[in-house]
This record gives sequence, C-alpha cells and structure tokens, in this order.
Amino acid sequence: MELQIKEDNRGTNGPIESAASAPTQDLIQKATGSFGKYQLCLCLLIFLSKFPVAFHQMAIIFLSPKVEYTCGNSLSTTCPCPEPVYNTSLFTNTIIMQWDLICDKKWLTSFTQTLFQLGTLLGSVLFGMASDRFGRKKPLLVAVVLQVSSGITAAYMPDYWTFTFIRLLVGMSVGGTMVIGFVIVMEFVGTKYRDIISALYQTPFNLGHMLLPVFGYYFRDYSKFQLAISLPTIILLSYIFLVPETARWLIAVKRTDEAVHVLERVAKVNNLPTQNIRRDVELYQESLEKSQLKKGSLLDLFKTPNLRKNICAMSFNWLTCSYCFYGVSQYVGQLSGNVFFNVAASASVTLLGTLLAIPLIRLIGRKTILIIFNFICASCLFILAIIPEGHGASVVFASIGVVASFINFVLVYLYCTELFPTVVRNAAIGFSSMMARVGSMLAPFIIELKDVAAWMPPVGFAVFPLVAAFVSFLLPETKGCELMTTIEEGEQFGKKKTTADNKN
Repeated sequence: MELQIKEDNRGTNGPIESAASAPTQDLIQKATGSFGKYQLCLCLLIFLSKFPVAFHQMAIIFLSPKVEYTCGNSLSTTCPCPEPVYNTSLFTNTIIMQWDLICDKKWLTSFTQTLFQLGTLLGSVLFGMASDRFGRKKPLLVAVVLQVSSGITAAYMPDYWTFTFIRLLVGMSVGGTMVIGFVIVMEFVGTKYRDIISALYQTPFNLGHMLLPVFGYYFRDYSKFQLAISLPTIILLSYIFLVPETARWLIAVKRTDEAVHVLERVAKVNNLPTQNIRRDVELYQESLEKSQLKKGSLLDLFKTPNLRKNICAMSFNWLTCSYCFYGVSQYVGQLSGNVFFNVAASASVTLLGTLLAIPLIRLIGRKTILIIFNFICASCLFILAIIPEGHGASVVFASIGVVASFINFVLVYLYCTELFPTVVRNAAIGFSSMMARVGSMLAPFIIELKDVAAWMPPVGFAVFPLVAAFVSFLLPETKGCELMTTIEEGEQFGKKKTTADNKN
C-alpha cells in the first residue's frame, strides 16, 4: 500500500494518456510548478516522519540483543534454566532479561517483532483506505498521535503480552505514516521529479537506522531505549498546523474552493501566477469526470496468464526484499563484535545504496538492476554462511547483502508502478506490499535457526534472492515505456517483442 499515490498520480496518467486528456494532467503542475520552495519544505517536513519509522522498525536490534547468561550459580547454559543470571556488562536490561525469553520461551522474542510487522501491514491497509475516504491530513494526524502515545506507553508495560500488543499498535501507526506521508509528497511533486523523490524518501529511514546505535549506546535499558526513540516523535504533532490537505484529493471529492485555496498558497510560495488557477481546477475536474475508467480488482490480476505471471514474479520480489532487508539487518545485531559498530556500518552502506539507486534507475533497465542485485545479495549471504563466526568480513558481506536488498526495495516501488495498467495498479501494489510484510514477519524466525547451526540463517536468507533473481527473468522491461491503462494493454505488454522475434 506504500505506493497508493502512484495509482493516484502516475496512475491517473492512465486515464489521461489519451490525446484528448493528456494536457489536463499538467494543469495542477502548471499552477504549482513541478518542484519549488513549497514542495521542498513539504518534503523536508514529511521526511521527518521516516526517522521514527526506522527507530521503531529496527528497534528490536536493541530491545533484544544477544545476551549471555548462566543458570543459577553454575556455569551451565543448558535448558531448562529456572534461575538465569544474565551478563549485564553491555546491556543492563533487555526484553529477554526482563521476561526470561530463553529456552522454551525464546521464540517469543521473534514473535514480538512478527506482530509488530503484522501491525505495519494492518496500518498500511487501514490508513491507506482512510486516506482515500477522509483525506490525507486527518488520518496522518491520527497515525502520529497513535505513534506518540503507543511508543511512550510501550516503555512502561509490565508484562510481555501487553508490551507486544502495544508494539503492534506502534506498527500500525508506522504503516499509516509511511503510506500517507508518501502519498502527500507525491501528490505535490510533479511527474518530472517523482522518481528521484520516491528514492530520496527512503534516505531519512536510512539516517534513522544510522542513529539507532547512538540511542542504543546511551540507553542500555530497553524501557529507557524505547522511551528515547519515542519522544522525538512528538515533533510530528506540528503537522496539525504545517501539513496541508492535498489539492488532488480535494478535487477528487469536489471540494473545489479548498483545492483552489491550497493551490494558490503553493503558487504564491513558488512565485507563480494565481489568476487562472480556479479555471484550471474546473477544467481538470471536468477531464477527470469524462475519462474515468472502471477500476479493476485484485482478481483481475490473476485471470489472464501474462498479468498473473507478472504479479506472481513481482510480489515474490517484494517479499524477498523485505525478508532480506529486515532479516539480515536484525541478524547483523546478532553477529560477534561491537553491536553498535555493526549496526551503524550496515545502516551507512544502506544509505549509500539508496543514493546509488537514483542514477542506476535512470541509466539501467529495471529488470537488469533487479536480477543483478538479487544475485549480489544471494552471493554475499552464501559467503557469509561459510565465514567463521566472529570474523570481521562477516559484517562486510552482511552489509553488502543488506544494501543490495534495499536497492531492489527502492526499485520495485517504481517497477511495480510501471508494470501494471491503471485499472489494477493499486491492487498490484497493495498485494505486493502485503507480500513484503509477510516477508518481514517471517524473517525474525530465520534468525533463530542459528541455535541449530551457525550457517543456517545466512543460507535461509540467501535462498530467496537467488530464486528471485531467476524469477525476475520472467518480467518484461518497463524503462522508457508509456504507462498502460487497460487490462488488455497489461496482458499484451511484453508479448509484442517476443512475437516479433519469433517472426524473424
């Protein structure tokens, strides 16, 4: 659901791709400009919401770091262990220490992160629906208030199950701010800059991930750490006064006067004329009413063979990206060595990966990037499996695996948008996004396989991108192609070249 806006904007290019209506898409952009001072300030404001997204999504690394313990007064670590004595030299208290999540209760550590990711999935869906019905601003504010209140409350929860439930609510709020924040930014930014901004939208997440070890270093008690990463979210309450409703949504629900007011304010900040805005808005509304297409459903993606192949291959790539990125990022925190350095190093190269993705997307085909970085990710993780635990190279290869999966994560947002026609684009992106959440929910349990054998988690993570690389050969290239509108166009896309080749 993170790319709801792609349906609304690039997606609305679908109905507007006909010659008669093509110019109308530019009316709003003509009024506000593609990217000016107003859009820059709005982007910086919304980008702030990605910092707490990173804090909460990656918090499990420092909520439940690897902990050494002995059973009672002996040096034994065998289970059952009724009276564990924990080593508190590095972390004074973690959720593992607090609720003795060892032996037969060890799975509960992974379970709390799985429920958090389930909350993110539910939040993406529910807040995505709410933003279509009630506008972008109000649901965003609800998500922010929920994030502030549940994040702080989690720090004071007395038992595991209430802590985990509150973390699920935090996950829902994270899903909400991710979806709606992206929608708002994309609805104000012009088509020319959307690919760059959609990639840059990930950089605050990377910076938040880099900052997390700083919080972990200064707050070694899990409750103080949870409070510390939640308090900065209070600044997002300023959205009440600073974030506008989007003109595109106001136009869609025929609140013309409010839309005109927003557009005039944007135009003034960007030093653009305002006298024709009302006329342009009315023309734009008329064009939308004339060119409305009947929306498709999720089932339409599976009715025809080419679309079915594309959605299966694409959604598996989404699942793989999320599975590897969140799983291996968490696994890095379990590696031997300095946990703060390991996490900071992994996050730093991920930021470089995000910045690298921008020129790659502009220069190289989507399919090529996806295949290459899936192979890189798989190769690094297989190598990680044979490196002795504690070797310095383990962090290097794990970090390369993380950055490769994150580059593909940035890419599949755009690739999925271009691959499916307007009438089913939201359904395709929504389904792919849900599969990504399934991947992030599975990942914590793969890490637990290290208790069976040290090589099993890296291999468990490596298999998916290896399979995804071969699956990606089934996808057509979309770089430089016009966005499609109908199911028929989507079904024929990628077939024409093959047919022509056969004739030759």
